Amino acid sequence: MRTHRIAGAAVAAALLAGTALAPSALAAPTAASASAQAAVPFTSAGAVRAADGGHALSWASPAASVTVTAVTSPDATTGIALGTAPGTGSLTVPAGTLPEAGRWYFRLVPDGGSALVVADRSLGLASARNFRDIGGYRTTDGRWVRSGLVYRSNKLNSLTDAEQQRLVSQRLTLDVDLRNVQERNDDPDRLPAGVAYQVADVVSLSHGIRFHDSALMTLAQAIAAGLFSGSSDLGQSIGYPFMVNFVGADYAFHDLVTAVATNTSGATVFHCSAGKDRTGWGTAVLLTLLGVPRATVEADFLASNQYTGDPEAVELSWLRAAFAEADHIYGDFDTYVREGLKLDAATVETLRAKLLTG
Repeated sequence: MRTHRIAGAAVAAALLAGTALAPSALAAPTAASASAQAAVPFTSAGAVRAADGGHALSWASPAASVTVTAVTSPDATTGIALGTAPGTGSLTVPAGTLPEAGRWYFRLVPDGGSALVVADRSLGLASARNFRDIGGYRTTDGRWVRSGLVYRSNKLNSLTDAEQQRLVSQRLTLDVDLRNVQERNDDPDRLPAGVAYQVADVVSLSHGIRFHDSALMTLAQAIAAGLFSGSSDLGQSIGYPFMVNFVGADYAFHDLVTAVATNTSGATVFHCSAGKDRTGWGTAVLLTLLGVPRATVEADFLASNQYTGDPEAVELSWLRAAFAEADHIYGDFDTYVREGLKLDAATVETLRAKLLTG
């Protein structure tokens, strides 16, 4: 892969403005599809926490019945029995049914096959509204991304003591910060004791100002695409493809995926400032590596509009521009992972073994 060295300050500024706000072994596994679906027979499932503290659960499966238990850990097998409902059905857990807890998970046990654990994605942190679980998604081969292991978030500089304790209750042990040095200095993370801190600066110049493809061409194409799509923020339209083209970003996203895969002591959170752009692409990379369908990846990306309370926080054209840049430079996403991020098959398999059911 030819690497271009660009010294122009204008191109570097465009990059910073845009991002500051295997072989087949790397492809999504399909051979185990039938057995995975048999092991966890749910085709859809979810939990939504209401403002009053109640929960609404729903699921679909070929089972005749599903027994629901509330647990305070995704690994727990016993808890508060909530009842049994049809294999495709729903259950409402009224406010006051469950005592206060850091987070409630719901264990769905079909009359045939393995259980599935679901939870509301948000931990309800007022100071970090975009703090949410990336688990609970079904993959193309019928497996599920485990809940309670990996979280995405906006900056964590204002966590209250109570919010920090909630993170402790979720066994958070690693925080990966995607922000630049100025952001980190202005708003340093406020973390519970015992949580390891790692920097994976997406716009770091420590590896030089280098690009995989012509930066000027990427800049021109991004501006044209942004204008054509009616983007509300050309800076972001430019920034997303540069997160793929900029060599420094490769190191950051390599470190992010590796950190998530190798953190065996508890849960991981990764974040930038708003938790939607650098964090958005990092989440898209992780979920795609796990075999989550592109439509689901896009829905998770757009959910920042809901969690931040800003209906224009992100636009789908931005995320698609990053995927398009990966295809343009590398030919496909798997080659981007292998040659751009330099993630080997062993790391990807470690990630999948850790985060996928079945």
